[in-house]
Amino acid sequence: MSSTELPSLPATTVTPKVGPVRVAEGERLRSVGLPGITLTVRSRPPAREGLPAALYVHGLGGSSQNWSALMPLLDGLLDNEALDLPGFGDSPPPDDGDYSITGHARAVIRYLDAAGRGPVHLFGNSLGGAVSTRVAAVRPDLVRTLTLISPALPELRAQRTAWPTALLALPGVAGLFTRLTKDWSAEQRVRGVMALCYGDPSIVTPDGFREAVDEMERRLALPYFWDALARSARGLVNAYTLGGQQGLWRQAERVLAPTLLVYGGRDQLVGYRMAQRAARAFRDSRLLSLPDAGHVAMMEHPQTVATAFRELLTDRGESSCDSVSVSASASASGAGS
Repeated sequence: MSSTELPSLPATTVTPKVGPVRVAEGERLRSVGLPGITLTVRSRPPAREGLPAALYVHGLGGSSQNWSALMPLLDGLLDNEALDLPGFGDSPPPDDGDYSITGHARAVIRYLDAAGRGPVHLFGNSLGGAVSTRVAAVRPDLVRTLTLISPALPELRAQRTAWPTALLALPGVAGLFTRLTKDWSAEQRVRGVMALCYGDPSIVTPDGFREAVDEMERRLALPYFWDALARSARGLVNAYTLGGQQGLWRQAERVLAPTLLVYGGRDQLVGYRMAQRAARAFRDSRLLSLPDAGHVAMMEHPQTVATAFRELLTDRGESSCDSVSVSASASASGAGS
C-alpha cells in the first residue's frame, strides 16, 4: 500500500442501469475492480508489443471519451489507456465518497499499482491536470513524462467565467442549480458546456454534437451525477486552499518528470496568464501556447498536441520509427519555456 492509500472499504456501490457508453472505432472498455473503487478503462490495442504505457485523466464533468481524438494519433508511439475517475463516465462513485484531489489521485495510483504499467506517460486535463500533478509529485516512480492541458492549479484571481463552476462547490448550490434548470434540454446543456470549454464551438461536427447530447442524457439519468460533480468541485476548491507540502504549486515544484504544458488563449476556466507561472514551477518543462484554443485543447487541436508530445519524446531520445505522421494545426503556435 502506497503512502497515499487509505484502508479499503467493502464495496457497497450499486450502479443503476442506463444507456450504453459510446465506444469509438478501435476502442474497447473494461471494468476494473479495486479496493473501494471500480474504474472503467478505455483503451486502444497497441500497434505492437512493448510500446510504453500511457494513461489519460479527464477533467471535471468529463470522461475518458475526452481523449478519443488524441489517443489514435499516438497509437504507433504509446500503449494508450484512459480512465473514468470515480463517479464520472462509466465509473460508479467511490465507496468512501471521497472526491478530493487526493481521493482521485489515490484512484489513479491504485490503478497503476494494480496494473503494473508504470512508469507511464501521464496526461491530465483541468481537474485531471491537478490530479496528475499530485500523482507525479508523490509517486515519481509511476510517471515517465507528464502532459498537462489547462491544469486546474490555484489562481489567486480566477476569471469571472470560472466562478459558476467554483460555486458548485458550495453546499446546496448543485441542488439549487438542478431545480432551476430542470426544464433545460440536453441540447441546451451541451451548448452551454461547449460555449464554456471550446475556444470555437463551431468546430464541433453535427455528429460530435449529437454524440455529446446522447452522453449528457445518459449522465443525467445517473442519480449520483450532480453529487459527483459538486463534491469534485469542492475537492478542487479545497485543494486550492492547502499550503505547505500539500499545496499544488509546491507539489508542481517537486515533479521530476519532463513536463509538457498546454494552455489555450481562449480558456474561460483556467487563466492563460497562468502558463508562465506553470512553466517556472515545473522544473523540466516546455510550454505549448495555443491562442485559439479553449479549455480542452486535446479535443480542439489534437494533432497539435500530439505533435508537441512527439517532440518532447524526440528531444529525450524516445521517438518511435513506427509512429504515424501528424501535421500541426495552422491555427496554433508553440513556445518552449
